[in-house]
Amino acid sequence: MPVPRLRLPCLAALLATAAALAPPLATAQDNARWPSRTIRILVGSPPGGPSDITTRLFAEQLQQRTGQAVVVENKPGAGNNLAAAVVAQSAPDGYTLVLSPDTVVTTNPLVYRNMPFDAHKDLLNVSILASFTQLLVCNPKVQADTAAELVALSKKAPMTYASGGPAVPGHLAAEMFLQGTGAQMRHIPYKGPSPATLAVMAGEVDCGFLATPTVLPQVKAGKLKALAVSSAQPSALAPEVPTLPQALNQPALDVSFKLVLQARRGTPAAVVHALETHAAAIMAMPDVQAKLRASDLTAVGSGSAEAERVIAADSARWAPVVKKLDLRME
Repeated sequence: MPVPRLRLPCLAALLATAAALAPPLATAQDNARWPSRTIRILVGSPPGGPSDITTRLFAEQLQQRTGQAVVVENKPGAGNNLAAAVVAQSAPDGYTLVLSPDTVVTTNPLVYRNMPFDAHKDLLNVSILASFTQLLVCNPKVQADTAAELVALSKKAPMTYASGGPAVPGHLAAEMFLQGTGAQMRHIPYKGPSPATLAVMAGEVDCGFLATPTVLPQVKAGKLKALAVSSAQPSALAPEVPTLPQALNQPALDVSFKLVLQARRGTPAAVVHALETHAAAIMAMPDVQAKLRASDLTAVGSGSAEAERVIAADSARWAPVVKKLDLRME
């Protein structure tokens, strides 16, 4: 009677099985010692803006805390979508991050027809690092010294407002103001806040919601007048200017924006926890807070769960505003 032969798995099958098992082990080890190499943080705007200032402050401290190099890369364009797309298409390992204004998730998916990624599915909101507002300013010749007077004036005669471009925070803040008050003003977009500010100063446009650091020197020089801050919290640079909710007695008319540290969704929980822990500690540093206040930014440093909740709520809040505008861009 023949002796049955013992069937052994072939070497190729054994190697294939070993290869399949190895990556999770290696990944777990990498996660445990994150970061073990250079971290890259993208910014979707040019140097010198709120996102860039916040990112560089955060990156400097993150590098000191981790002992690893942290590189900041500016990749402006398409409403911050270009930088966010790099992270949305990167490996979910915590080594490629982006600091985006919340509009990348809250409004861009409703505005841009051809976004190369799904902002809600591909990006994880790790931490809200800071928040910022807009300042409602008008040409000194405009016969309104308060937000309430501006609302009344806009209903009597044609008026215009400037912004730094379609779907930027200043445009969105103005439309929230118009829809919340019934004010009537026509939008005149410019290519950035600086030319928009010059247009209001020259009287080409009546008013505008613009970044406080950009317009405040002109307000102090008497070339513009400030009517209100868009958020419920006063501006650190212009505490004497009333907030929009105060000026109009409308608590819900609180328009602020967030700067959000984002990673590729699917980044391991241990890495996310490390990032949000660093973010909370860095944003609590007095020196960091003082430098942010100098640019009219408020340090936050939230956890990921809070960031996800806030961005989801803001997405729902902005959706009807953007849909009513019927604003679509390529």
